[in-house]
Amino acid sequence: MFFRLSSPELAALVIGATLAATAIGHLAGRSLRRRTADLHEPVGVVQTALLGFVGLILAFGLALAVGRYETRRASVVEEANAIGTTYLRAQTLTEPMRSRSLALLTDYTDTAIRLADAVPGSTDARRALADGQTLQRELWALAGRSLAAAPTASAPRLYVETLNNMIDQQTVRKAALNNRVPPAVLWFELASAMLALALLAFYLALLDRSVWTVLLAAGLVSFLLLITFDLDRPRRGLITVPATPLTDLRASMDLPPAASAP
Repeated sequence: MFFRLSSPELAALVIGATLAATAIGHLAGRSLRRRTADLHEPVGVVQTALLGFVGLILAFGLALAVGRYETRRASVVEEANAIGTTYLRAQTLTEPMRSRSLALLTDYTDTAIRLADAVPGSTDARRALADGQTLQRELWALAGRSLAAAPTASAPRLYVETLNNMIDQQTVRKAALNNRVPPAVLWFELASAMLALALLAFYLALLDRSVWTVLLAAGLVSFLLLITFDLDRPRRGLITVPATPLTDLRASMDLPPAASAP
């Protein structure tokens, strides 16, 4: 659910939920303020313990989201390196496999950039993956011809090795894009934050303290939740995985090949 929402919708959901919980706790505390003073101490102990527990939960969720974000960034760099190495080694092949492979690798880099710009699971992402797989088959067929034409040469063998690595890297990147924080963890974070804020507002209302303190806490918790959710939404939120390694590689392919044909 969180992945399908736009950024404004997600912000409205999180902020609305935390403010609603805060308001309910504050109203409940005001209604019981004059009825009993026996609740002050037990409620204070419970809300302190709960706030510490919720802090650990939020830190755990943020660590999960950051880890997955860093994995996605690393997968882009690794795929760009794999394509770049394959492109360089393709320059050592004999014609006509050399020219055809270089052109296909350029098109393959374009599909990798399209995948980086698409929302995971969307139609554009599926088309980019399908086009990339088609190009992989064509590249592998050309590599087989090159290897058959010169079975004892080292250049085709080295090229086949890096081409295989390049193909594997697309699978790694696809898995990284689809590896998100389990929705149950995100729901648990949101529910725990709402409960903690409601209890904090209830306790402060019992003590007749200002509501601004708990509103500030609600704002900070909402901000942390939004960062956690946004890190787990590549290409949908404000925090995105840059495709700079791929775009830089694609720009270098517009230059003449560094190595001449054998």
